[in-house]
Amino acid sequence: MGAMQDSAGMEMAAAIGPCASIPADHMAFIRQVLDRVGDKWSMLITAVLEDGPLRYTDLQRQIPGISQRMLTHTLRQLRDDGLITRTAYAEVPPRVEYALAPLGRGLHEIVMQLIGWVADHHDEIRANRAQAGTASSSRS
Repeated sequence: MGAMQDSAGMEMAAAIGPCASIPADHMAFIRQVLDRVGDKWSMLITAVLEDGPLRYTDLQRQIPGISQRMLTHTLRQLRDDGLITRTAYAEVPPRVEYALAPLGRGLHEIVMQLIGWVADHHDEIRANRAQAGTASSSRS
């Protein structure tokens, strides 16, 4: 979805293709949002929150491999974009829950389709990578 730039550095709209209908002045922001919602941690958090609100430790337990720093960072970004909510309860000890906001629920279905596609084609992609690795190592 790359856009061309004119000599003054201003982005010009794409002439054809799916990006052609997007105003040039929106492209940088759209790429930024795609970067955010399309990263693996954002997608996995969006997927996990479908069943209802979860506490931080529950999120960490359900998303193997995510570091505390990355979970905190990604939750903050998703909240800032209005995709999730953060609710702090005045209890002792304090309880904080994260849930999908209406905007995030719309994204959830798309994320689940993408995760499902990757899971369905896992073996095929792994085999293709192995074959490509063999082919490239035999050329060098």
